[in-house]
Amino acid sequence: MLVATFNVNGIRASEKRGFFGWLAHRNPDVVALQEVRATAELVPAFPNHWLTYDEGTLPGRNGVGILTREAPAAVRTWSGTALVRGPGERHTALVETEVVPHARGLHEFALEGRYAEVDLADAPLTVASLYLPKGGLPAHLQKPGRMRDAPDGGRKYERKMRFLNSFARQADRARRAAQAKGRDYLLMGDFNIAPDRWDVRNWRRASQSEGFLPEEREWLASLMGSRRLVDVLRAQLGEVDGPYSWWSWMPGAFDRDTGWRIDLHLATPRLARTATAAYVDREPSADRRLSDHAPVLVDFALS
Repeated sequence: MLVATFNVNGIRASEKRGFFGWLAHRNPDVVALQEVRATAELVPAFPNHWLTYDEGTLPGRNGVGILTREAPAAVRTWSGTALVRGPGERHTALVETEVVPHARGLHEFALEGRYAEVDLADAPLTVASLYLPKGGLPAHLQKPGRMRDAPDGGRKYERKMRFLNSFARQADRARRAAQAKGRDYLLMGDFNIAPDRWDVRNWRRASQSEGFLPEEREWLASLMGSRRLVDVLRAQLGEVDGPYSWWSWMPGAFDRDTGWRIDLHLATPRLARTATAAYVDREPSADRRLSDHAPVLVDFALS
């Protein structure tokens, strides 16, 4: 079973750049999508996949989806609704879903289109798509004139940390719920955190940047372990530099491979052991990029 996670940075923009050509060529069984950034009426039809999509309520932002071969056996979102379409369908009707019980502190994020999960009908697996807040720097690291954004006193940083503290409980709850039903759990998405030095090209310089702060990496490490979740790509490739999955749009960043790996497959250990390949589907040149992210794919030996 070939499974992908892909932050498309706007499905309509990615479609114009060749998303559907990539989808037809790779032909993955499951795709977790982030930053779809489209209302239901603007989401394109997917000819060979079912779509489950939570667009959220922030116009032009966020939105997470999951593509599957078969109609999902169950759908769960934080909002309690989702767009569920069969292959080729274009309807805009939302359906009620199971509501993922919010861990304390997640209520403020529940309608932002950041998390959705489905139970696959053709495998004992629960798949989740996550778009974690980008965040910002804590107040003591904010230096006017050395930041792309105006200093905010640490407001974005504090908001991200609230999300992290709450989502840790949510992820543990989701993993346990899946396993109670005899299912493995696969959490995929844009975590906006690079796990380790191997995952950032200029990691020393990045150590005081959002997405690579010690407390962010410590939180991500807390999700993982021999009885929790496994970073599948790193388990497959070992401690080597890269591969990266995100590069700035700044000229030369992609060509120099000055990237970060922030798009992850975190799997329950039993599922992770079935992985036979894991890779970043990096485009051959900057002018052929589909997004500022590249798809990350894992092939699992599931019947």
